[in-house]
Amino acid sequence: MLHHLLVVASQVGILFALMAVGALSRKFKIMDEPSVKGMVNILVLIVTPCLIMDVFQRPFEVALLGQLALAAAIVVALHAVLIAAAHWIVPGKSLRRTSVLKLSMVLSNAGFMGIPLEQAVFGAEGVFFGVVYVAVFNLVIWSWGYRTMRGHQHAADGRGGTNWRVMLVNPGTIGLALGLPLFLSSYTLPPVFRQPVAMLADLNTPLAMLIIGYYLAGMRVKPVLRDPGAYLAAFVRLVASPLVFMGVLWCLRSWLDPLMALALITAACAPSAAM
Repeated sequence: MLHHLLVVASQVGILFALMAVGALSRKFKIMDEPSVKGMVNILVLIVTPCLIMDVFQRPFEVALLGQLALAAAIVVALHAVLIAAAHWIVPGKSLRRTSVLKLSMVLSNAGFMGIPLEQAVFGAEGVFFGVVYVAVFNLVIWSWGYRTMRGHQHAADGRGGTNWRVMLVNPGTIGLALGLPLFLSSYTLPPVFRQPVAMLADLNTPLAMLIIGYYLAGMRVKPVLRDPGAYLAAFVRLVASPLVFMGVLWCLRSWLDPLMALALITAACAPSAAM
């Protein structure tokens, strides 16, 4: 137990060190807005699909497929409950503010922070199960999340509806469309393709932490600390949601692989995602 706590603490320290590099890069003008936007595009459009593809490069097992399907159903249900709760908890007239608070409550940083923690504590098996959460997260963020963020921008002109093209064709669905057939067929990509995919997947955490550090360095802290809604969102995201999720998984413990349950809990306990 103590060993796992030390491993997690060490990994969190590494993440903060990477964020510090991003913050210093902003301070010393090594990174600027155009370069960071390019990094975000690489992270979202290239690294995310490669991460999902890389994890699915393993032999097919029927029992494992059943576990993945059950895990996906549980994670979808969790997000549905969180979305309903967020709409009920967060009132307010400011569409921009309420959108940010809702997203902060519902979406965890399962990919950029959850994956390295799962890798450090549980190894490759943990990452494989954790990617189930990331896959559902991507579906949610490009459907409900995209609509929520765009809704406040286009509320005045009535263009805040669902964009079905974005919902159905996005980095998450592309990664699943490429990775799932590889798993189902037990097909292993030739080294000339697999190695670049794996190398790009490895950029997931360092690239994300640099970007987060850059934006944190430019954030105004005082308005956030004075906003009661921020504390409410943090409580739901970091305390209430993980506790409820752990309770649900405990009730389903006889059907779930213990390692998969731990990997999903790790993803659910991650702080709010950065958008």
